[in-house]
Amino acid sequence: MTLKSSTAPLSQAYDAAIYDLDGVCYRGQEPIEYAGESITAAVSEGQKAVYLTNNAARTPASIGEHLRSLNIPANDSEVYTAAMAGAELAAGEIPAGSKVFVIGGEGLVWALTQKGFTVVDSADDDPAAVVQGFHATVGWQVMSEGALAIRKGAVFIATNLDATLPQERGFMLGNGALVKAVEHATGVVPLATGKPLPRVFEQAANAVDAKNPIAVGDRLNTDIRGSVAAGVDSLHVLTGVSDARDVALAVPEERPTFLAKDLRGLNEAHEAPVTQDGRAELGSEWAEVVDGKLTTSGSLPGASMDLYRCVVAACWAAVDDGTRREDLFDQLTELVVE
Repeated sequence: MTLKSSTAPLSQAYDAAIYDLDGVCYRGQEPIEYAGESITAAVSEGQKAVYLTNNAARTPASIGEHLRSLNIPANDSEVYTAAMAGAELAAGEIPAGSKVFVIGGEGLVWALTQKGFTVVDSADDDPAAVVQGFHATVGWQVMSEGALAIRKGAVFIATNLDATLPQERGFMLGNGALVKAVEHATGVVPLATGKPLPRVFEQAANAVDAKNPIAVGDRLNTDIRGSVAAGVDSLHVLTGVSDARDVALAVPEERPTFLAKDLRGLNEAHEAPVTQDGRAELGSEWAEVVDGKLTTSGSLPGASMDLYRCVVAACWAAVDDGTRREDLFDQLTELVVE
């Protein structure tokens, strides 16, 4: 997989953008620079927006309010959560109106209720499914009750399988870690949705009737891996988890289609480097890998976007040709885009 070119700005080339939230639109409670104005500009060009999150704890209304407070033009109907994806999955597995047991919080209860399910609070109610999504209040008692229901035959559904949850102090336990505890106790592997599984990208695109969407994300192993699996082109931005070195060393299943420093790249045309015999060239910039050694036209600290794209293209070509990622890792330590 290689970088692509787009002669038109991405906001004109794709009919919808599927935005990740944390790391793309905001960082915790703080807005990310250029996010609001860039999304507003894309929407003004006629591009639809859908805000896709693995967060199953919050309702679309809560997330929509948060986004609008950061000057991001989001309607509640444009928010698609892992809880909604889990409810969609449940609708395909159990009869309409069935009883379900929730291991989670308000966002998951809301999504299942919207689908017409009856939420119960005991395994003794014989729920048809147990649906698990992250919430900070989830503990032993509710997980054990869910395990009892699963052992009695309830379908086990997980809204996402993220092992960790980024927080201000570092990476805490994510839904996937808690799901593993229930799986270990019951011996039942859950049906799952959420990023990076492709189903949730298809569901999000359908939510805004998109025919040719682009996914916008900061994490290679969720946002980009999921979009690749779904066959959806993607834009990676350097405002969140995965940095420039991560992108240059990405496995084929996690390689984005387009690269940008931040969301301003959504409203720009993109030119891909021309790569031949391990050398990638774009404008006056170039990068090549020969016998495992990376050479570039300019300094890696403070690299231009053109140089960054050349480095990424050259490294991808080299790895695909047999160069070990370990051989390039230290050489890319100083790769920082200006």
